[in-house]
Amino acid sequence: MQLIAESLAAERSGELVFSDISFSLDKGDGLIITGPNGAGKSTLLRVIAGLLPSLGGSLEFESGDSWTGLADACHYLGHKNAMKDALSVRENLTFWQAFYGPPHMTIDDALNYVGLQSTADLPFGYLSTGQRRRISIAKLLINYRPVWLLDEPTAGLDADSEQVVSHLLREHLDDGDIAIVATHLPLGLEGLKELKLELHP
Repeated sequence: MQLIAESLAAERSGELVFSDISFSLDKGDGLIITGPNGAGKSTLLRVIAGLLPSLGGSLEFESGDSWTGLADACHYLGHKNAMKDALSVRENLTFWQAFYGPPHMTIDDALNYVGLQSTADLPFGYLSTGQRRRISIAKLLINYRPVWLLDEPTAGLDADSEQVVSHLLREHLDDGDIAIVATHLPLGLEGLKELKLELHP
């Protein structure tokens, strides 16, 4: 498996955010994207996920599996948790599991992994900010995707929950998969590549 970006550029509201962004990731590689607010960390993740067009450059993804392309092979976790407040935790995760295709882990096992099995039948809107983020992280587990694109995954989490995320990322990479994480906070993981974005002049 390999993910190669060459000379990517993107704009926001008609203004150039970044240009000439290149990196190469092989199986088991993780990339940390850092930089000040406004430098384009979230925009870059959205371009990789296929949610925003690039102004230039290319993205190449090679895998021996049956993914139809990079977008199909990605789990994207943005700032928003992509859950309906009025639905229960289980109902939300059941929707996403059906949407993404063949299950990888049961919903109960995923909730147990993030320590929130007791919330399964509560409305998502009743949960705290940290609990909501942990449920969104559980969403990564219920269906398999080899490429994770995570935007500030530890935002709103306490120290113990941050360790859960670090452990989950390490397992993902040790399995030979790829992760790209935009973050202001250290993840406590060794051996990751780093891409530092600067504010565009």
